Amino acid sequence: MGILTRIYWTRFLLGILAGFICTLYNIFVEQPIDVFSFMTGITFALLIYLLSYYAFKSAYFTKVEKPIKLITAGIGIYFITWIVCWTLFWTICHALLFT
Repeated sequence: MGILTRIYWTRFLLGILAGFICTLYNIFVEQPIDVFSFMTGITFALLIYLLSYYAFKSAYFTKVEKPIKLITAGIGIYFITWIVCWTLFWTICHALLFT
């Protein structure tokens, strides 16, 4: 498995983790009643993405031919997975806990 493929699938898994963290935060810390909970979720997602970038940068900076690929590899799948998982987990948890 190549380096960029490994980064892609790791960001896919991190998108699932970010969606789960956003759901837990909304359930236990902040009730989603306004736009601020969505902005907090975006902040969590961006923070996790940036942390993954710095982790990949320290591990693979000299091993890829274009360093910009460390930023762009998996960005789409990360954010799509994050929003889908956040919506899915929130729907399941809301149905189980609040009804």
